[in-house]
Amino acid sequence: MNSHNAMAPIATPQNANDRPDVVRLADVRRRFGKTAALDGVSLSVRKGEILGIIGRSGAGKSTLIRCLNGLERPDSGTVLIEGRDITGLSERQLQPLRRKIGMIFQHFNLLSAKTVEENVALPLKIEGLPKVARLKRAAELLDLVGLSEKAKTYPSSLSGGQKQRVGIARALAARPALLLSDEATSALDPETTHAILGLLKDINKKLDLTILLITHEMEVVRNIADRVAVIDGGRIVEEGTVWSVFADPRSETTRSLLSTIRPQLPDHIAQRLSQNPGGEAVVSVDLAGPDANFPLFADLSAVPNSFRLIHGGIDHIQQQPVARFFIGVPDPSRLNAILQLLKGRSARVEILGYDARSA
Repeated sequence: MNSHNAMAPIATPQNANDRPDVVRLADVRRRFGKTAALDGVSLSVRKGEILGIIGRSGAGKSTLIRCLNGLERPDSGTVLIEGRDITGLSERQLQPLRRKIGMIFQHFNLLSAKTVEENVALPLKIEGLPKVARLKRAAELLDLVGLSEKAKTYPSSLSGGQKQRVGIARALAARPALLLSDEATSALDPETTHAILGLLKDINKKLDLTILLITHEMEVVRNIADRVAVIDGGRIVEEGTVWSVFADPRSETTRSLLSTIRPQLPDHIAQRLSQNPGGEAVVSVDLAGPDANFPLFADLSAVPNSFRLIHGGIDHIQQQPVARFFIGVPDPSRLNAILQLLKGRSARVEILGYDARSA
């Protein structure tokens, strides 16, 4: 396969780097026997940012989140929470720090024998706050997540989405500096997932809360995160703003994870492609940002009878257009002209193969 003209790096907004890091990991390593669960992970999460960490099962996500909340000790490297290295702290020293970290879970982890407001207030009870103060804070949070009317009910009477809202309220009870979401929407249907992600985004804006999402779902990252880090085999294999990574995935792992939500060449066409020139050249075209707003097909039409549109579409991620198309170029003599025109529009172009059946 031939690739042409990788897209230019996409700039990070200037003010993003001005914010302090709430989380910073440097060369974190953790082994279990011969298996490297984390193999030199370095990353940071700035105040008020939502970072999505995505990877397949066994990629190292669970170990990473356990290192962040002190439940797992790295073999080497540093884990800083608000500038404090937690790797060498005793269990007693970790307790007040854990109150700065809220957790929401895939299966909610609510106590069935306690009411909704008691579940939300539980971290404050452990902290030793008086009952009046606990219930006042619980009422504020239940209002924030839209469940004020459920305060006196028990978890068994709630839907999955309502249980997760209670879990979010509980995670916010102690006013954490960091919210960790561990596959928090994996047990929910798509409509409920969308609502929960909207709630998290709203909370992020209202409270300027830093959120780190652990997930295997690219759709979750697409809908809510500012940046994404892709983990595979205990290593961060790709990192960047969500729209830039979605527009131009560099690692094979990222491309595979994105295959369910990015346009792909239809299988019946892909299966008959040959790498031997002959027949119609099938070309993928990726554009992002301002470049995706150009009248691309009008430009291509300047080369008469040169191409046909096979498949594709345009999406908007973080308010940026991200386009992916597949075109066929039947006439080999027109191929270079088409490629040069596309490169002139800063497209990333790849000749996927040749379809002799379309010749």
